[in-house]
Amino acid sequence: MTAPHNVAIIGLGVIGQRMLANMPNQGSLEIVGGWDLSAEACASAKEKFPWLTIAGSAEALIQDPETDVVYIGVPPMAHRGYALAAIAAEKAVFCEKPLGVDVEESRELTDRMEASGLKQAVNFVFGAARGAEMMKAAIDAGEAGDVAGVDIRLHFAKWPRGWQENAAWLGQREQGGFVREVLSHYLFLTEKLFGGSELVSSSLAYPASPEGAAETHVLAQLDCSGIPVTFAGTVGGIGPDLVEYTVWGERKSFRLNDWYRLTASDGGDWRDMIEGVDNLPLDAYMLQLDNLAAMLDGRPHTLPDFRAALSVQERIEELLESD
Repeated sequence: MTAPHNVAIIGLGVIGQRMLANMPNQGSLEIVGGWDLSAEACASAKEKFPWLTIAGSAEALIQDPETDVVYIGVPPMAHRGYALAAIAAEKAVFCEKPLGVDVEESRELTDRMEASGLKQAVNFVFGAARGAEMMKAAIDAGEAGDVAGVDIRLHFAKWPRGWQENAAWLGQREQGGFVREVLSHYLFLTEKLFGGSELVSSSLAYPASPEGAAETHVLAQLDCSGIPVTFAGTVGGIGPDLVEYTVWGERKSFRLNDWYRLTASDGGDWRDMIEGVDNLPLDAYMLQLDNLAAMLDGRPHTLPDFRAALSVQERIEELLESD
């Protein structure tokens, strides 16, 4: 059995607290401490996880000799600074996506991350999710036949979503919006399945107020190794949210609903492909952490690195700047 890996949690918001809840159950990931710029977030995390040590500063936690890997779960514009601090301290990095919002800065960060030789990964939800891996295996085995196209459909009655309301930055054009926050996961999945993408066209709409608010309507077409990819995303209106990703194949088509539920059709009704898993989101989180542990052990894993995340960021920022 390998030695446990000690994780520093930078950012104690919703996603950081999800890590606090799940990492101790993984088996080989131990949390050495946490930190957040917000005293309120620190207090909330301490209340929910009394065993958590709140560090005096991010720098102290990153430089702590006990820290093996730095998890970065703060707003995108702050990712670079903490990643560079981790590189300077010679610690492995597990960073939330996107790497940032400035493409040139992220290119430079990616180069420095690679030059360091340190272990690195970025937390896209489809890095290890069961449905994504099953879809990839089926497509790679030729079950889909020729792929006619990919459709991505997103609708949110409210943005940010209710559970994100404390993260006001998500509703701002500067570093938030559902294109960066949600579409990026599906663009990563598309590039994972089919290779690099190119933007063909896009159209965006923004609300008149409040000033600087993020996008509410997006239409875009991309090309991924000759496969047309269409994206439609909207915000507003009464009804359930829609999160749907479909690969249309000549012999079999595949669809992910509600992030993790994989279905398939060979011309008839959509059929569930995953059996015996009661909680698909939790299953995906734990598979992600298992792959993080594998990466830290030097074993094979499926998590994307900074270079893969940079490819997604380049296309996302191009899309947002193209209108």
